[in-house]
Amino acid sequence: MKILVTGAAGFVGRNLVENLKNIRDGKNRTRPNISIEEIYEYDRNNTPEQLDEWCGKADFVFNLAGVNRPQDPKEFKEGNFGFASTLLDTLKKHGNKCPVMLSSSLQATLAGRFGTSEYGLSKRDGEELFFSYAAETGATVYVYRFPNLVGKWVRPNYNSAVGTFCNNIANDLPITVNDPSVELEMLFIDDLIDEMYDAMEGHPHRAEYPKTEEVVDGVEYDGLTPRATADGRYCYAPVTHKATLGRIVELLHTFHDQPQNLIMPKIPSGSFEKKLYSMYLSYLPKEKVAFDLKMNCDDRGSFTELLKTSDHGQFSVNISKPGITKGQHWHNSKWEFFIVVSGHGLIQERKIGTDEVIEFDVSGNHIQAVHMLPGYTHNIINLSDTENLVTVMWANEIFDPNHPDTFGETV
Repeated sequence: MKILVTGAAGFVGRNLVENLKNIRDGKNRTRPNISIEEIYEYDRNNTPEQLDEWCGKADFVFNLAGVNRPQDPKEFKEGNFGFASTLLDTLKKHGNKCPVMLSSSLQATLAGRFGTSEYGLSKRDGEELFFSYAAETGATVYVYRFPNLVGKWVRPNYNSAVGTFCNNIANDLPITVNDPSVELEMLFIDDLIDEMYDAMEGHPHRAEYPKTEEVVDGVEYDGLTPRATADGRYCYAPVTHKATLGRIVELLHTFHDQPQNLIMPKIPSGSFEKKLYSMYLSYLPKEKVAFDLKMNCDDRGSFTELLKTSDHGQFSVNISKPGITKGQHWHNSKWEFFIVVSGHGLIQERKIGTDEVIEFDVSGNHIQAVHMLPGYTHNIINLSDTENLVTVMWANEIFDPNHPDTFGETV
């Protein structure tokens, strides 16, 4: 398959092209039904001759080109309708009826606050151009109305408040939130890419957009919400997230503070928090990519907290010098994993009030996780005369100096 991507240098275009390359080069094998031979990247720096050549060869076209922040509103019409017309005319010239995807916007619904949007009107005109093209040629068109698009590489201080917030908070710059209660619907770039793959495979998610206050199957619509239907005129990406500006900023400040407090917030699989955190990290300046951890050092070695979680305890690393014994304490309810990753050592545990000692020979050559049991005093001994013993430790709770639940006793 030969793919033409217009607007290839833009936010969506860059992400799409790089991911198409992963499929083309065999790095991404999650879509075995997609085989890519060539990727034609068209943007403003390319020539009309290149567009003409590629329109003759393409097996699928992603039309992502458009204008969203012009100096003159008339540029909306030129960028969002004029180029689309040129693209479709060129495909017709070559008799190329390959599928064509159009990147439109929810503003094209002209619903609610978008009723007088010049941008929305230009997008609506572009949509109708594509539908007329499909009716005339019999080609398949996929018209997507996207909400706020977010993710890595969004240009800050341009047309994405979320991108601006990520950039400014990551770089310790001020932000302005006029109304923290305003809610945004966001489509993350990786979810959009998955939907683009579905379109390439011929099974996009289809929908209609019921008018404001229209009731369908007992549900009242707002003109902006797609209603999934197998024969829908439009297409949509089914995975989006809604959050207020206040919640977005609160989370971003949490991410910003993580290197200082080491606390990792909850980021469940597929959650808005997980995706926003990934987006935030893409804006970190190079001087923040690495950060120091506090090493608690003495003549026995060191102990360093690595990561704390809001509900799954904390991770640390312990370094014991040759011949050193550490630990010699017990806990009531706290429990731990000791995982030796380098060196050779011995872990001993004894149930409080008994004489029986259980022992574990541990080594970085045979990595195991050993439970430190509640109610058992325990230690770890470096058996080497020359090498440090390096142990990764996990505790089921964050250490609280006011309630340490740690009581010294020799094994």
